[in-house]
Amino acid sequence: MEFSSPAASAVFAEYDARHQRERALMRDLPAGEFGDRRDEFLLPIGARAGGFLRALIRGKEPKRILELGTSYGYSTLFLADAAQSYGGQVISVDLDAAKQDYAAGMLARAGFADTVEFRCGDAIKLIAADPGPLDFVLLDIWKNQYLPCFEAVYPKLAEEGIIASDNMIQPASARDAVRRYRAAITAKEDLQTMLLPVGSGIELSIRWSAGNPKL
Repeated sequence: MEFSSPAASAVFAEYDARHQRERALMRDLPAGEFGDRRDEFLLPIGARAGGFLRALIRGKEPKRILELGTSYGYSTLFLADAAQSYGGQVISVDLDAAKQDYAAGMLARAGFADTVEFRCGDAIKLIAADPGPLDFVLLDIWKNQYLPCFEAVYPKLAEEGIIASDNMIQPASARDAVRRYRAAITAKEDLQTMLLPVGSGIELSIRWSAGNPKL
């Protein structure tokens, strides 16, 4: 996977190596133990999905990008690599300060310290405090938070703004929450939405102005 600089490529290689080690560890965990330890693991969006989002952002050039779910910063790297190429800004939100500290260190080493603003705390409150508009949103948080986060983000989504939601096909355990989320999206008359078989499934939803009827 090539990034815009050797520093960013090196950080991605470190993420990838960590993921490979953790995949092997997860395979050897006793049944039922993963749920208790899942915060230890990277659980990345994956290179294919990350590359897709990076290409989409480079083509669209959204000014303000909101990532809901920093985790350890794997997907943040792709967003920042795209945003820095045209002067965009990434705001990354997570409740876990330790994970964000790790992510901030990795993104700084990649050369993106000035491109990403990390905000730690409750996602709904942080969205409410943001003045908007938001031009691109990556929703990759705990699945039971997808619907309340969407309801908070939707009023601040710019015209022709995009919401990209990960894990819409896998894991199977999240499908009830995913169905509720997709029902809320499709109920909005000014949103065009499509489920894409990229990575674990990405729902891509675009806001159209009142003069552009749903297709």
